[in-house]
Amino acid sequence: MSNLTPREIVSELDKFIIGQADAKRMVAIAMRNRWRRQQLPPELRDEIAPKNIIMMGPTGVGKTEIARRLAKLAGCPFFKVEATKFTEVGYVGRDVESMVRDLMEIGVNLVRKEEMDKVKVKAEKHAEDALLDILLPNSKPQSSGMGFFGASSEPQIEEKPAADAASTREKFRKMWREGKLDGREVEIEVTVQGGGVEIMSMPGMEGMGMQVSDMIGKMFPGKKKTRKVNIREAYEILIQQESDKLIDMDNVAELARERVEQTGILFLDEIDKIAGKHDGGGSADVSREGVQRDLLPVVEGCVVNTKYGMVKTDHILFISAGAFHYSKPSDLIPELQGRFPLRVELSSLGKDEFYRILTEPQNALTVQYKALLETEKLSIDFSKEALEEVAANAQKINEDTENIGARRLYTIMERILSDLSFDAPDRSGETILIDREYVKEKLQDVVEDRDLSRYIL
Repeated sequence: MSNLTPREIVSELDKFIIGQADAKRMVAIAMRNRWRRQQLPPELRDEIAPKNIIMMGPTGVGKTEIARRLAKLAGCPFFKVEATKFTEVGYVGRDVESMVRDLMEIGVNLVRKEEMDKVKVKAEKHAEDALLDILLPNSKPQSSGMGFFGASSEPQIEEKPAADAASTREKFRKMWREGKLDGREVEIEVTVQGGGVEIMSMPGMEGMGMQVSDMIGKMFPGKKKTRKVNIREAYEILIQQESDKLIDMDNVAELARERVEQTGILFLDEIDKIAGKHDGGGSADVSREGVQRDLLPVVEGCVVNTKYGMVKTDHILFISAGAFHYSKPSDLIPELQGRFPLRVELSSLGKDEFYRILTEPQNALTVQYKALLETEKLSIDFSKEALEEVAANAQKINEDTENIGARRLYTIMERILSDLSFDAPDRSGETILIDREYVKEKLQDVVEDRDLSRYIL
C-alpha cells in the first residue's frame, strides 16, 4: 500500500468495480492519508484522526465491494459487520465492542499467516527430519517409538552401525523427495483440542465471558492422540506443528495489535437502520439511539479489552454504508454525525453500467459461468447483443419491482443458464453461443408477467 498513490488505488479498484468514481477517490485519499500519517513525527502523528466515511446509495451499487477490495489491496485487518446486529447494552444482542475483538482476531490470523510464510522453509526442513525420525525410529539415539508400516528394511536397522543408519536415512530422504513413499502410512501424534467451554455472559459483558472461557480452556489443554495417516498428510501436519514451534505467538499478538490500531478498517453496513427519526416513537427508536450512543465511544476512540490485550480504537478507520431510503445521515445523533465527516453518494446503476459489469471486471459473471461449465467440458460464449439484452432487462426489472442494483444480474443470469447448468454433464464437448434470441426466450414469461417477475427475478 505504501507504494500506491491515490490514482493507482483507484485504478486497482476499477478492475473489479464499475463506476462510482467519487467513492473510489474518497476511499483512495483516506487510505493514502493513513500512509502519510505514518511518515510524521510521533507527537503530530497521534493528533491526526482518521477521516471516517459514510457511503450512501441503494443496495447492489458497490458500497461493500469497494471496502472489501480496498482492505484486500492494503493487506490490513478488515471486518464487516451489520449495524443491525447490535443492541443497546441491557438488551439481548451483540455488544458494539465485539466488532473490535473480531477485528483483532482477524489481525492475529493475518500476522500469524505472514510469520508462518517467513519460517516455511525452516519448518519444512524440520518436518522432513521429524518424518524420517518416524520412518526410521532407530536411526537416531532418541527413539520416538513410532513405527513405519510396510518398510522391509526396518528389522535390519537395529543391527546396523551409525554410519550405515545415516546412509539408510539419506536413502529414505531421497525416496521421500521423489514421491516413492507417498502411498505408505505412519502413526503420528497430534494434539486434539478439548471441547471448548462456552460461557453464557450477560448482555454488555461479553468481554468477561470471553476471558473466563479462555482461562478455562488453558486449564484443560488439548490431549495428544495417535493417528494413522499417509506420509503426505503426516508431512503437512508436521509442517504445521514445526511452524507453531518457530512462531512466537506473543510477538504475533503484539504485531497484530499494532496493525489493528494503526491500519485496521471496520466496515459498518446498514447504518441507516439505526438512524431512527426523532419523533418520540416507540421503544425501537429508543434502542436505535442507544446503539448509536454505544457506538460513539468506539468510533471516537476508546480502549477495548480483548483476549490479546487492550486495543485502542483512536486510529481505526470506520467506513459506514447505508441505503438511507427512509432516513438520512442527519437522523443520526449529532455526536456520531461529527465522527463521520466525509460523505459520498453512490449513483444507481443503469443499462450501460450493467453491460460493463458483465464484460469488464476480472471476476465478471460471464467469466464465472464460463469457468463453471468448462469443468463439464461444455463451452459457452455470449454475444454482445445477448449481454445488452441482459443489461436492458436488469434495468427494466429494477425499475418495475425493487431496485437491488447489480445483484439483479445474478438472478437473471441464473434464470438464463439454469437449463444448461442442469444438462451440462450430458452435453460434454459441445460449444454453445448464447445470443439475444436465447436470452429473450428464457426471460419471456417472467418479463411479460410483472407479478411473476416479482417472485422469480
